[in-house]
Amino acid sequence: MLTVNPLTTAIDAPGFRRMFRAGRLTLGLFFPMEAFKGDEPAMRDQERLAQRAQALGFAALWVRDVPLRDPSFGDLGQIHDPWVYLGWMAAHTQTIALATGAIVLPLRHPLHVAKAAASVDQLSGGRLVLGVASGDRPVEFPAFGVDIERRAALFRERFDVIREVLEREYPTVTSTAGVLTGNADVVPKPLGRLPMLVTGHSGQPLPWIAAHADGWITYPRGIERQAEVAASWRGEVLAAGRDAFKPLAQSLYIDLADDPDLPPTPIHLGFRAGRRFLLRFLEALRVAGVNHVILNLKYGSRTASEVLEEIGTEVLPPLAAAQGDKPAGGALEKSDAEVQH
Repeated sequence: MLTVNPLTTAIDAPGFRRMFRAGRLTLGLFFPMEAFKGDEPAMRDQERLAQRAQALGFAALWVRDVPLRDPSFGDLGQIHDPWVYLGWMAAHTQTIALATGAIVLPLRHPLHVAKAAASVDQLSGGRLVLGVASGDRPVEFPAFGVDIERRAALFRERFDVIREVLEREYPTVTSTAGVLTGNADVVPKPLGRLPMLVTGHSGQPLPWIAAHADGWITYPRGIERQAEVAASWRGEVLAAGRDAFKPLAQSLYIDLADDPDLPPTPIHLGFRAGRRFLLRFLEALRVAGVNHVILNLKYGSRTASEVLEEIGTEVLPPLAAAQGDKPAGGALEKSDAEVQH
């Protein structure tokens, strides 16, 4: 049986360690790693790109949970079922973290989620980080027979069920999804305490997220505003009596230009810019309190392979040096006007 105290226990899972450290910022990548028009990616060469991302030092590969095609949203994610795809990518990689951003709990039975998550965690050697959400595509809820008005309550309930069945043997659990009376169990269990991160607010107040989750995935904002959000998060974690490190992550769409000095121009939930601005922006996010940035390449003008190589060789090393992970190669220049973008 897992005997953990969620009030004080730090996560020691390999995937969590690769992604998160206090005062540090790492980079992850959303599948599909490609630029594409419309809502359907080609999904070509993703295995090789995943292996290359691992070798270059990216921290995590992220999948999304998109059960149904909704043309109004314009993005099918990685197309394939997240659990099937994570199993596939676990077999093609060795050390990079595997993360969900995010599994839609109101649309899935919590015992199925628990079993799938523990299976991926076991098969990958403890590399899974489980991001969860309440869902934001209205067309999906009636298709699954779920009242969208109940999604916040269902999210909270199913979050707790997953925690209980993954961290206890033969638990007694009663929920709207069903009843466990202590005479059956979910197997396998994860290798250790499985990290669970909440995406957005998922219908919950921030104090609840700070008390129950192992971290928070939020949305991109300007540096000053994100610093305020990060400070609020840290304050709520402390107020909840949690003394373990709980990271803050965010997504970011980028179109990395050929010109390394190109200044930023906005795109959907991100920017087009050269690598020098990207490096300054990431360092400013780290100072603001962000621990992990998930890059999305959908709106890029270059191939994913080119972008990965440039970030992996020209951005990750100086970012690590600026954080003290390697001997610093010189101070990063910062433009106040740019980092406030």
